[in-house]
Amino acid sequence: MTPADRERGIALARAARAGNTLALHELLDHLTPYVTRICTPIALADGPDAAQEALLAVFTALRSLRDPDALYGWVRAIAVREAVRTAQRASRARPAPDLTAVPAEGDPQLASDIEDVLARLSPAHRAVLVLRDVEGLDEEAAAAVLNIPPGTAKSRLHRARSSFRKAWSA
Repeated sequence: MTPADRERGIALARAARAGNTLALHELLDHLTPYVTRICTPIALADGPDAAQEALLAVFTALRSLRDPDALYGWVRAIAVREAVRTAQRASRARPAPDLTAVPAEGDPQLASDIEDVLARLSPAHRAVLVLRDVEGLDEEAAAAVLNIPPGTAKSRLHRARSSFRKAWSA
């Protein structure tokens, strides 16, 4: 996201908080790709549902955002929370995946292989991986977003990376 896009989002948030409904609609349109980019790797196939839930939460809670300059961190926290919640709900409804079915490393469909391996991780492990390796947050910032102690974030990240490597090389 460019600095101009970031500033536009903050300006739209300020206008929407002031009651401008057009700005609110533009803000939600502006945030949709950002929220989707966060929710999809965590909630996988249920990513669109998680993104919709996150945008709904942003819509309903926008007036509670005290500092519009913190918009993207606030939205990130909401998106991660909703993605984890959606993924946990979906994982209870589906049988556990077969860990022996990971394709060989030379398989031409590597992108789908990565998604398959991610699907084998718990939503909590996917969330910390996304925050650390996709969003680029450090362990303490990821812990703050997930509302867990930094030590827990570090151990989840270690377990998530270990599980990912094990499933990937199987």
